[in-house]
Amino acid sequence: MRKGENMPLEFFMAITPPTTTSQMKRIRIRNGKPTFYDSRKMKAARNEFHAHLLQFQPGTPIEGAIRLITKWCYPTSKQHPGPKYKITRPDTDNMIKMLKDEMTKAGFWLDDAQVASEITEKFWADPPGIYVRVEQLENKI
Repeated sequence: MRKGENMPLEFFMAITPPTTTSQMKRIRIRNGKPTFYDSRKMKAARNEFHAHLLQFQPGTPIEGAIRLITKWCYPTSKQHPGPKYKITRPDTDNMIKMLKDEMTKAGFWLDDAQVASEITEKFWADPPGIYVRVEQLENKI
């Protein structure tokens, strides 16, 4: 989407949303200095996001201000029948960071700083997956 094109981009990634977040970095001390790195679970989650996102990437990066709407559907169970809101970890602000980073790498936009409006919800629901809607905003309030 280029400036002036207000066609939203929306899709559903049929994956079990990860519970690993970008804030769950590992730390290693080398020569007395801390080094942060991604755990195997975090690398796997990033790779899964990236593989799914490539199917939906726009032809050219979206320009201007963006609204990002996501609905994270975690699989139901006997303990967590759905559909209903999920009020356990991970926190929504931590969940969205990894997805936005991978959307940037996949070329959805030039920089995730363009996301000026964000709505993130999480549910216990079937089927599990992540609904994503990207809207280009007018740069006026």
